[in-house]
Order: sequence, then structure tokens, then C-alpha cells
Amino acid sequence: MNKVVPAYALKDLVIYFLKLGTWGFGGPVALAGYMYRDLVERKSWISEEDYKEGLALAQLAPGPLAAQLGIYIGYIHYKIPGATLAGLAFVLPSFLMVLALGYVYTLWEGVPWMQAVFYGVGAAVIGIIAMSAFKLTRKSVGADKWRIGIYVLSAAFTVVYETESVWLFLVAGAMYWWVKQAPGRWRGVAPSLILAPVLQALGGVSASGGTLWKLALYFTKAGAFVFGSGLAIVPFLYGGVVKDYAWLNEQQFMDAVAVAMITPGPVVITVGFIGFLVSGFPGACVAAFFPCYLFTVLPAPYFRKYGKHPGIKAFVEGVTAAAIGAISGAVIVLGKRSLTDGWTVALALITILALWRFKKLPEPLVILVAAAIGISLKALLQ
Repeated sequence: MNKVVPAYALKDLVIYFLKLGTWGFGGPVALAGYMYRDLVERKSWISEEDYKEGLALAQLAPGPLAAQLGIYIGYIHYKIPGATLAGLAFVLPSFLMVLALGYVYTLWEGVPWMQAVFYGVGAAVIGIIAMSAFKLTRKSVGADKWRIGIYVLSAAFTVVYETESVWLFLVAGAMYWWVKQAPGRWRGVAPSLILAPVLQALGGVSASGGTLWKLALYFTKAGAFVFGSGLAIVPFLYGGVVKDYAWLNEQQFMDAVAVAMITPGPVVITVGFIGFLVSGFPGACVAAFFPCYLFTVLPAPYFRKYGKHPGIKAFVEGVTAAAIGAISGAVIVLGKRSLTDGWTVALALITILALWRFKKLPEPLVILVAAAIGISLKALLQ
């Protein structure tokens, strides 16, 4: 097989992803669309087949879709150096913005106008997550009775216990794999049996290793079960960051989600803001990039050979249904904290109606309008 000579230099790809990370608003689906339009249709740097394989890996592998698609595109022609530089370039602009916002937030969190901003923004974020959950449910759960059952069970678990269990996700994936892949006939070892010892080892690490070590382990575990959209990490983070480790309080957590909404690039940059609040600049670095990079680069060489295996697809479909159920449940859990009065409930409903009516309404614009409304409401109420 002849080696394909790329029509672009690595520096050209890095510059492209720096630009996309700076101006790329709209969430994971929009960012993936920009990559197809620019790199496949306009520049012809990447073949349509390579793009589709990268998109499939981003959907199948755990981690945020847009960030991992960008990492895979860097890997296609320039392997590990390309994946590393493309991923860093894509994440860097929004990461720097998050650092700046995190610094401002730590200085002014107690200032009334900052609290007024997040009073409105928190309500709008609930509306945005609710619409995302609806779209993901309609697209990925569909009418399949097994996926619907997994979805409902996961959503109920999230609402009742206000956290997520990785074991529920593993069981969901293994069960759907079993149902769809000829019951009574083994085709290799169930993925849950392979992952279980690894997760058990990660979960059993002593807390004495320091905050940075705990951050790295926690965000790696969280990244292992985030499929498709960066918003899928929200329910995972709430259970660990707020309830288990108490690194942030509930208001700080919702503010972190809001920060991700008003910055360009991958939504998963939420974790960078959280890392900064917990442990400064080192915490932000540990949380923001390592997990999604790891779960793209490691499977990339094997994906062409095994990625289309029906058993793997079935397992991921089961996990995805459970993840979407968790997002839907998280809307209720987070809504109970952020929708504190009639004004915030109304703002969340208006956000949902606006996103429903205007399909291409930019989410950052929604957040900015909500911030202005929050300031106005606080001024009126006082």
C-alpha cells in the first residue's frame, strides 16, 4: 500500500485548529460540521473516508466528540505528533479563556454583579442542557425498547441518588451487547469484564496521593464514560466534584458549566475551569486535556481493524443510552439547585422555547442575554 502524502504541512493543521478553537462556537455537532466543511470540502486535506472513520471513533470511544475528532484528524497523516499538536491547538484558546475567567471568578465571586450574572446564566444553562438531552434522546435512544429501558433506568438512578455509577453504564453496555449479539453464544470476553478490574483499581487508589493525583484519576475515570457530547460529562462531574470530593459547592459547579457555554471550542473545557478552582493552573492542565487525548490516541491504530465490529458497536450503544439517561436525570437534579424562584423557572423555559423555535440560535448569545437579564432582575428585586 502506497504511503499517502498529505496536501498540507503539520503547521497548517495546527494553525487551523487554533482558529477553530478561537472562533468555533456552537457545540460538538457544529464543530464537527466545521471540520468537514473546511478540511474535507474546501481544503481537501482529509478524505471523506478518513473523516467518517474519525467521526465513528469519536462516537464510539469515550470522550468528547469534537475534541477527539480533532485529535484523530491530526493522527491521520502525522500520527502521535499530529494528534498531540492538533489536540493542544484546538483546546488551547478556550483553555486560556477559561484560565482568565477562573482568575476573575476567584477574585470577584462574592461581588454582587458577578452573582447577578450567574443568577441568570445558571437558569439558561438548565434550559440548554434540557434541550441537549432532548435532542440526544431522540437521536440516539429512538424507539428501541431495550435502549429506552436502559435510558429510563439510568435517568431514575440519577434523580434518586443524585450521582452516577460507572457500574450501571458497564452493565447497560454488556446487557445490550448480549441482547443484540446472539444470546447463548459468546464472541470474546464481555467488555465489562475487561474494564472492571481497571476501574476497580482506579477507584481504590488512596487519597493520600495529593489533590493533583486525585484530579488526574478522577477526570480519567469520568472521561472513560463520556460518549458523544461534552455535556455528557456534566452529570458525572456533579456526583464527584460536588458530592463525593466536595471540591466545589453547587453554585460554583453550575458557574463552571456556564463558563463552558460562553467560551468557544470544546464544551468539555468545563473541566479546565473546575481544575483551576480546585488546584490552580496545574489542576486546570491535569483536568482539561489528558483524558480525551488518552482515549483517542490509544485506540486509533486499532480502530480501522476492530471499530466496525458489531459487538463493540452494540456495547457502545448500550452505554450511550445510559449516558443520555444520566444527562436527562441531571437536568432535574441541577434544576432543583439553579431554579430557585419563578423568575429562574421562567428564564429556563424561555431558553428552551427559544432554542426550539430558532434551531441555529448560538448558545453563547443565549448565555450573554441571560447574564444581562440576571443583572436586571437582581437590580429590580433589590
